[in-house]
Amino acid sequence: MALFSQKRAEHALEAESRKVHRADLETLLERQRAIEAKVKASGRLNRFGTDIRLMFSMIRDYWTGRYRSVPWKTIAAVAGALLYVLNPLDVIPDLILGFGFLDDAGVVALCLKLVESDLHRYAAWKEHQEAHTTDTN
Repeated sequence: MALFSQKRAEHALEAESRKVHRADLETLLERQRAIEAKVKASGRLNRFGTDIRLMFSMIRDYWTGRYRSVPWKTIAAVAGALLYVLNPLDVIPDLILGFGFLDDAGVVALCLKLVESDLHRYAAWKEHQEAHTTDTN
């Protein structure tokens, strides 16, 4: 039996996503550095570093109203996954060496799979915005 299965990842992500409210986004954005530091320090999570930065960028643009072309379900899933990573006492406590970030990586990987098309659309929008800003300066 696997220590942390796809089914457990689905359950954990669904549970976290259901608890997310709009006000949680601000708290999550305030904790961005702590989450990114945790990701960087973990071998299992570090491979998701670029995706996690993009997830934070999408949440920030959603929070500020700059980007709303994404369903709340996607925002809740992304926020839920990031909040799960932040929690040191999740399904497999982060203090357990070698296994502590296995569940975090599973939840992030599942989230990325579920929101992949919305994240790609956001990345294209963001790239267009940055190119447009550069052109006007």
